[in-house]
Amino acid sequence: MPDSPLSDSPYEVLDVSSDADAAALRLAYRRALRHAHPDTGGDATRFHAVQRAWELVGTPEARAAFDRGAGGGMAEPQHEAWAPAAPRPRRDSRPMARAYGHPGGWTRERYLDLIREWAGRGVTVDDPYDPSLVRSAPRDIRHVLADALAEEETARALATLGIAYTVWHDIATDAGGPGFPPKLDHLVLGPTGLIAIQSEDWGGPVAFKRGELIGEALAGERPIRLLAARAKAVTRPARVKPTALVVVVPDEDASVPLEVGGSVRGAAAVLVRRSRLASAIREGIPGSPVLGGADVMEIRARLQATIRFA
Repeated sequence: MPDSPLSDSPYEVLDVSSDADAAALRLAYRRALRHAHPDTGGDATRFHAVQRAWELVGTPEARAAFDRGAGGGMAEPQHEAWAPAAPRPRRDSRPMARAYGHPGGWTRERYLDLIREWAGRGVTVDDPYDPSLVRSAPRDIRHVLADALAEEETARALATLGIAYTVWHDIATDAGGPGFPPKLDHLVLGPTGLIAIQSEDWGGPVAFKRGELIGEALAGERPIRLLAARAKAVTRPARVKPTALVVVVPDEDASVPLEVGGSVRGAAAVLVRRSRLASAIREGIPGSPVLGGADVMEIRARLQATIRFA
C-alpha cells in the first residue's frame, strides 16, 4: 500500500470494519475481488489493491502485524516513516543546493495541533504518529500530515540539484486567504529559472483542464490559482517574477511524468510526478526561460533581502 496517511487501509479497500471477524473479512475479500476483477468489468489497479490488502490482513499473523503498525510488510512500524526523520549521514560527496527554511515544519506543527485538538481536551496523545490514531482521524487532519510528508520529500529531491541552485522552504505569505496555509512551500532559483513549487498529496489523481488542476480529491480547490497568488506575493517585493509554477504530487496521482497546463502571467503551469521533479528542473521546465549567471546572482540577492519564513 502507498505510504501515505491518505491511503486507504486494507479494511477500507475491502469495505469491512477493522474489528470484523475472520469469516466476515474473508467474505469481504471475495466480494471485493469479484467486483474488481478485470474480467468482470473491474479495474486492474483496484484488483491489485484488493490482493495487496488481503496480504496485509488476510492471516491472523499479518493482521496482528498491520494493526500494530507494521503495515506494508515493513520491518519497522509504519509510523516511523510518518514521524520526523532523524538526520542521516551523507553518503554522497557532491555539493548540494543551498537551502534555507524548514520544509514541512509549519505543516507538521499544524498537524500536531489538529490531532491533539481532535483527540480531546485533557487527553494525552503519547504518539501523534501512531498508525491507529492517524487512520482513525478525519481526512482533513490526515491530509495535513500527508502534505508535511510531501514537502519533506520534495525538499530531499531539490537538495540534489547541486550548488548552482538555491532553494527556500516555507516562505511566509498570507496570499492564500483564510483556511489555507500562510506560506509558499518552496521557491527554487537556478540557471533553469525561478520556480515556485507546491508539494501536495490529495490522495487521488489530478490532471489539467483549461489551465487548472481538477480531480475528485480536490473538492473544489484551485491549486494553480492559489500557487500563482502565493508566488506573486513572495516575488513581487524583490521585483522579480517566477518563470514556472509547479505542483508536485505522488507518482501514482499523475497520469504522465510531466504535464504542462498553460501559463499564468508568463509563468509555465506544470504538474509533475515526485520522482521526475529534480530532473525536470535540471533539464528546464518546458515554457520556462533560462537565466544567465548574472541574472541568477542578482535575483538571489533581491530574494534574500525580502524573503521571510513561516
